[in-house]
Amino acid sequence: MRLVDPTVLGRFSLVGKRGIVTGGSSGLGLAISRLLARAGAEVHVLSRSGRVKTGGAGPDPAGIVHHAVDVTDTSVATAAVASIGGPGLDFLVNNAGITTKKPATDFTVEEFRTIQTVNVDGVFALCQAAFPFLTMAPDAGRIVTISSMAAHLGFDGVVPYCASKAAVTGLTRGLAVEWAGRNILVNSVAPGWFPSEMNRQVMDPERQQKILARMPLHRYGEPDELANAVLFLLSPAARYITGIDLPVDGGALAFGY
Repeated sequence: MRLVDPTVLGRFSLVGKRGIVTGGSSGLGLAISRLLARAGAEVHVLSRSGRVKTGGAGPDPAGIVHHAVDVTDTSVATAAVASIGGPGLDFLVNNAGITTKKPATDFTVEEFRTIQTVNVDGVFALCQAAFPFLTMAPDAGRIVTISSMAAHLGFDGVVPYCASKAAVTGLTRGLAVEWAGRNILVNSVAPGWFPSEMNRQVMDPERQQKILARMPLHRYGEPDELANAVLFLLSPAARYITGIDLPVDGGALAFGY
């Protein structure tokens, strides 16, 4: 049996790295946090509950620290980033986000603004807060924000969410260009359809049938399949990648008609 070259495995290792994941108490954020910890990172998870929500399969691996922080409260969230970042930061994963399903004509300005505040303003504020610590990372600081298929495709019933995720991709490209000379790589990952609480909020049988029909792989993604993409972008293997939105979508964006 051939042995794997350890230098190859090392390209995907996060041993010695430390960073922050928002919205990591359940669902996709929990899967991301746990995979990064299993790859060797010290992972600080920010969530309103400050713990794994009911239904989280099994205990956390070593290396995860939970913090009760509401990332919609900018002053509290930025203070938490500053406190955690004291010893240095290697990465920030912006995963927290919200949506509401109803016709565009029924949204109030306040409801539209709330979704932008969490999904766009909150992400920008955390990037700003993490910036001075990420600039000092030995192997380049990394920011990965979870975007969405809604950044690329239109969906009825979630127009404010579409707008917010399109803004996330613009923010990713802008920061990638501006901070390239400051030792920071900035990317985003666009999930397709995964068994998350947010997707359950907007899913009905008719929409589910349409979604599965237009995906070449004709199945939902597994949480670890998204987490793998985040791990790659945070790893030394991705040191020449910045400013992209990486689809993890079962081929949905490639599908024609």
